[in-house]
Amino acid sequence: MKLQLYIIIFLCSTALYAQQEPHYTQYMYNMNIINPAYMINEPGLVEVGALYRTQWVGIDGAPKTGNIFANIPLSNRIELSVNFLNDDVGSAIRQTENAFNIDAAYKIKLNETLDLSFGMKVGFDHLSTSFHQSNVNTDALFENTQKTVLNIGAGLFVFQEKYYVGLSSPNLLPNDIDSNNEIQYQNKLHVFLIGGYVFDVNEDLKLKPSTVVKQVAGAPFSFDVSANALYLEKFELGVSYRFQDAVTGMVGIEVFRDLRVGYAYDFNTSALNDFNSGSHEFILTYRFDVLGLSKKYSSPRFY
Repeated sequence: MKLQLYIIIFLCSTALYAQQEPHYTQYMYNMNIINPAYMINEPGLVEVGALYRTQWVGIDGAPKTGNIFANIPLSNRIELSVNFLNDDVGSAIRQTENAFNIDAAYKIKLNETLDLSFGMKVGFDHLSTSFHQSNVNTDALFENTQKTVLNIGAGLFVFQEKYYVGLSSPNLLPNDIDSNNEIQYQNKLHVFLIGGYVFDVNEDLKLKPSTVVKQVAGAPFSFDVSANALYLEKFELGVSYRFQDAVTGMVGIEVFRDLRVGYAYDFNTSALNDFNSGSHEFILTYRFDVLGLSKKYSSPRFY
């Protein structure tokens, strides 16, 4: 009976997981992961970063996600980004995704202050399901499976110094893993709408409300609403609400020029709150001028 219950819970959680790309509380510091048209828009200034998220601490086999990324402007109009993602969920029964993507964005000017960029994402996802540590792997339905699939995404990003709006789908090619014609993993079509605005409260303080709205084929509508405050271009505090899921606190600091570290803690507001102690997310970003070609700027853009 316990085994049957475990399998039912696993399959239910698999269906939920399969319909959702890994989500981040601090997505605003690597927006390429959801929109390939995003640009840092600082020619000669390369940004690299790493993110680690451990979700639903206390639940055995809860998701753990790692992301390494880089944004590389090639000119005033063209920018590349590189993303590697590892997402792992489960213990005795594990689902793993390893994805590598390259984005290319091209910018045109709409007027003196407003820009529009078009982006394309190309890469691959390696998806696998493993039952080797469970006692169900002798059943033909529960065979270890793996598959490498092509990933193509697209996006639009409208921006100026104070605000941005973006629309994207990071994966336009839904794929699945099956065993004996039984689907174990489905990668559904995702559509993201993002937006934010920067208010200069005074010379030392900036306030940025932002949102990301997510729609997944066959899954409920979801959105995050966030507010981040930046003081003296160095210290950052923020709060966020994820619809019917979590409330989050965020903190960030510029350790020294161009090196930033951030941390976010998610407190579940759903029924899962009774079974875990929250989620932790860490991010590290660094910007450096490779060839001394960057624009002269008084302060970095706050998105």
